[in-house]
Amino acid sequence: MYPIVRKETLADNIILMDIKAPRVAKECLPGQFIIAKTDEVGERLPLTICDYDREKETVTIVVQTIGAGTERMMDMNVGDALEDFVGPLGCPSELCEEENLAETKKKKIVFIAGGLGTAPVYPQVKWLHEHGVDADVIMGSRTKDLLFYIDEMKAVAANVYVTTDDGTYGFHGNGCQQLQALVDEGKHYDVCVAIGPMIMMKFVTILTKELGIPTVVSMNPIMVDGTGMCGACRLMVGGEVKFACVDGPEFDGHLVDFDQAMKRQQQYKTEEGRAKLAYEEGDTHHGGCGHCGGDK
Repeated sequence: MYPIVRKETLADNIILMDIKAPRVAKECLPGQFIIAKTDEVGERLPLTICDYDREKETVTIVVQTIGAGTERMMDMNVGDALEDFVGPLGCPSELCEEENLAETKKKKIVFIAGGLGTAPVYPQVKWLHEHGVDADVIMGSRTKDLLFYIDEMKAVAANVYVTTDDGTYGFHGNGCQQLQALVDEGKHYDVCVAIGPMIMMKFVTILTKELGIPTVVSMNPIMVDGTGMCGACRLMVGGEVKFACVDGPEFDGHLVDFDQAMKRQQQYKTEEGRAKLAYEEGDTHHGGCGHCGGDK
C-alpha cells in the first residue's frame, strides 16, 4: 500500500498528492510516469510524475477529474493509501540525462506547458535548474482559475510567461502566440519542449517547424494501460509504429502524425472503435506482445 501524505487543491477539479513510494522516489527521473490504482476495483491510471523527494521517499502527482478512476482518487485523503503505485515507467527526458548535460548547457530551451502539462514540465525545468541550465517556460491555460504552480515554476525557470485564452491573467492568447511574440522580440531558442493537450502540441509543432526550432512533445495524453498492451497509445512517428508508454512518452514532435493520433484517441473511447482498431492494426495494435488478446 502507498499512503497519501499530502493532498492539495490546485484548481477546479485538479489536485496534487504526495505519495509515499520509496522505490519509485529512489529511481524516477523527469519525463517518466507511474500507474496508480486506488483499490482492487479501481482503474489503472497512468499519471506523469510532477516532482519527487528522494529523502522523504515521496512522489508528487497531479490529478484532474476526467472519469470514475480519477473521481475515486479525488475522494481520498491524507492517511488513505493507494492499492498500487507502479513505476517509474517510460523513458526519462533526454534533456534531463547527465550524459547529455554538456550539450544541453549549450542550448537555449523553451518549454510550453498547456493546462495539466505544467505537471510534467515542472520536474524537467527543476532538474535543469539544479544542473545549471535555466530554461524559459510558457504556461498556458484557458482561464486564470485553471492555472497552478506559477510560483514554483518561477523559482526554477529563467523566465516564466503565463498566458490565458480569455485574457484573465498574463498574456491574452495561447502558447503559440506567446512564442511567436517572443521570437518577434528577438528571442532565440535551440529547442522547444511542448506538453499539453494533443491539439495544442500539434499547433506548437506547426509553428516551431516554420521557425526552425527542433521540438519534443510528450504523448502521455493518449496513454491508457501504460504497458503497451492495450494499444491505445499506438501512434506513427516518422512513418514508424511507436507506443507512447514504452517508446516514449517523448518524441520528435515534427515526426508525430497528430491527426492520426487524435483520430485514434476519439475512436478508442468506444468498445466498437477499439475492436475496429484492433482488427485493422493486427499485431501492431499491441506494443507489449502483439498477441495479448485485448479487443481482438
